[in-house]
Amino acid sequence: MRNLTALLSVIAVVSGYVEELDDKFKDYLKHELWLVEFYAPWCAYCHTFEPIWHEVGAELKSMGSSVNVGKIDSTVHTSIASEFNIRGYPTIKLFKGELSFDYKGPRTKDAIIEFTNRVSGPVVRKLSSVQLFQHVMSRHDLIFVYIGGESLLKKEYYKAATEYIVHTYFFTASEEVLPKAVTLQDVPAVAVFKDRTYYLYNEFLDGDLSFWINRERFPSYFQIDSFSLYQMGELSKLVALAVVDENNPSEESIRYKTLMETLSTEYRDHYKSDYQFGFMDGNEYINGLIMGEVEMPSIIVLNMTIDGYCLPESKIETIEDLLRFLNSVLDGRAKLLGGNGFLQHSKRSLYKAKSTVVSMFQAAPFFSCFVFGLPVGIVGLVIWGTCTAVPADDEKPVEGATASPVLDARGKKPIELQPNSTEKNEEAKKED
Repeated sequence: MRNLTALLSVIAVVSGYVEELDDKFKDYLKHELWLVEFYAPWCAYCHTFEPIWHEVGAELKSMGSSVNVGKIDSTVHTSIASEFNIRGYPTIKLFKGELSFDYKGPRTKDAIIEFTNRVSGPVVRKLSSVQLFQHVMSRHDLIFVYIGGESLLKKEYYKAATEYIVHTYFFTASEEVLPKAVTLQDVPAVAVFKDRTYYLYNEFLDGDLSFWINRERFPSYFQIDSFSLYQMGELSKLVALAVVDENNPSEESIRYKTLMETLSTEYRDHYKSDYQFGFMDGNEYINGLIMGEVEMPSIIVLNMTIDGYCLPESKIETIEDLLRFLNSVLDGRAKLLGGNGFLQHSKRSLYKAKSTVVSMFQAAPFFSCFVFGLPVGIVGLVIWGTCTAVPADDEKPVEGATASPVLDARGKKPIELQPNSTEKNEEAKKED
């Protein structure tokens, strides 16, 4: 009981850092930074997420952040939801002047705060010293850096940074603050620092800078979750995954992960335009994608653009086996399963609807019973009332028809009085 009381007290305190918004909140956007959750009362995920959202508000307040935190009921303020193209719940947006940035990462406090601090600050930050450069590299696994003075490349870099600041950090630096191991062929230049090394942008080989940044904004090999996998649909890459159970590691799962990581580094130049490599802990998301059961451990190649996938026909034992499988996918010899055709899309919609209902009942059973039970009860009452109602026309006797006699409580026909019988009885009494 004490623990429950303490929990309620904490929720009551942190709730004060999240403001319930209405249609007028757009008036604040001109002069203030706002991090807003768009939610729906019937959404089970929103109820699960609510304590985390209040923690975000409390944490930002304690940090002295200039970002205000709020939430708005999209089912009440439908015009706002329509204006900002809200399609799912909960949706998180950061409003910065005339721009809005969608958050597409994990629904955790630390990840949301990191996104808020990154996007609310300057789009491109300056690295002014060797020490600052080393500090930034120690905190982030991946950063983009522009090196040089004013140029057309710098303008393109700032434009791309505005688009991709929701995903990663962008910096500028002079040649003097770069690590000694960095060798530039020309200045100005753009480099991505990741995988404990760096890669330079080459306009002639890599084409458009924005396209190159989008392709390079992930590590060559990393743990992929459902949120980052969803973003892979924006890339023109296939996703080669080792699906493993990190809670129960096996010799085979370790081998699959090692093969993927080795291939991502040793064959980077060969596959950098075609494949993103990684591993995923658990098969729940993959099961929903393919609408089936993926064994763990296993290797799978996903095409997130069309929701398709390929599975190896034989067991992967060596790096050569993995290379053969990946090449068979590229040249079309591997069988492509799934897809986003009409039939597959219909099946996937039904599967997602079923999964959503199940998750709602698991997360909030009483609320879900009310949400689904209320309309069912109303429909049932309407049907019952329609079936049991007597039409008004049936109460009127048909012209020329004789009504059936009504029996009394003992089942006998009551005595019918003839017309004028009362008058005859009175006359008989007078004669007497």
